[in-house]
Amino acid sequence: MSHGPRSGLAAVSSALLAMSRHLEVRDVLKTIVASARELLDAQYAALGVPDDHGGFAQFVVDGVSEEQWKAIGPLPRQHGILAAMLREARSERLADVRKDPRFEGWPKAHPDLVDFLGLPIRDGDEVIGALFLANKNCPKPEGSCGFTQDDEELLGILAQHAAIALTNARLYERSRELTIAEERSRLAHELHDAVSQKLFSLRLTAQAAARLVDRDPSRAKGELQQVAALAAEAADELRAAVVELRPAALDEDGLVATLRTQIQVLDRAHSARVTFTGHGVRALPASQEEAVLRVAQEALHNALRHSGAGHVDVTLERRGGGAVLRVADDGSGFDPSAVRRAGRHLGLVSMRDRASGAGGTLTVESAPGKGTTIEMEVPGG
Repeated sequence: MSHGPRSGLAAVSSALLAMSRHLEVRDVLKTIVASARELLDAQYAALGVPDDHGGFAQFVVDGVSEEQWKAIGPLPRQHGILAAMLREARSERLADVRKDPRFEGWPKAHPDLVDFLGLPIRDGDEVIGALFLANKNCPKPEGSCGFTQDDEELLGILAQHAAIALTNARLYERSRELTIAEERSRLAHELHDAVSQKLFSLRLTAQAAARLVDRDPSRAKGELQQVAALAAEAADELRAAVVELRPAALDEDGLVATLRTQIQVLDRAHSARVTFTGHGVRALPASQEEAVLRVAQEALHNALRHSGAGHVDVTLERRGGGAVLRVADDGSGFDPSAVRRAGRHLGLVSMRDRASGAGGTLTVESAPGKGTTIEMEVPGG
């Protein structure tokens, strides 16, 4: 606010508009921390959304590079000052956070935080997050905090709007999930009604043909022709259902946006950090886009459920007229030479089938204790 009320009001307005512009929860969190750090001129900002197990379901930082973040390690637990903000639902303004009796230290690669301003984000009586800033960019006399009472009040305003933006984003995501669930239910009913009737007719016709084979071969031949026709109709029904089951987001948003959204959801749902980068990928033929998405989903499932990874990184980049998907984790890895056992357990066979069915290739690099990298390349159209 040091540049006068007009510029200060404009900065606050800009920050609040930025928060309300996004619908995805992860984007809202990133916007909140970036806006708070810029508005209050701090070196670092972070926002943690608690889970029900003493940790954080999401933890977003601003002012820390990707390399620093990787070196810091797992997400923090709910302890020290963060726990106090979540438990007591009050603001904290400290000249030196390291001297507070509740301070419990931080990982070796963690940046050195000194002056500190934090407060809870509340939705009614529920604390839904903890927002804090550290290391105000200003001269600080010995033993004093760079953050002022005005800063605390301003951050309080941001926190109130952050609660609204975060709640709206959660409602949007839940409504989208319900829509997807309803659509899947509708398709399941249609698939059952259409295909099961064809299969029932096929079964009765095949039984009739079997009874006629010896005593009336010509009629049996006619029944078998009917069996073939019914089987073809059932195959057409299944094919149509599979086409309709193609993820709607692929058609609406494209492969890159669909992958990014799904990975953001996984990043929130798992303790492992899941990141995504997309580089200049053009639209691919529908069959290739779906194959890439399905392979990414399978590889992510393996990494998050079986490998014990702390970080899973997904990249999608252009190569020639096509694209390359890479899913790399720092988990336990496995021996690729044990193809039969590992392939069945990790779905490698189905991933290779999907890649080859789309005209692409799949490679797997792994070793015990060395993590796993799965790479799929498709040629494009």
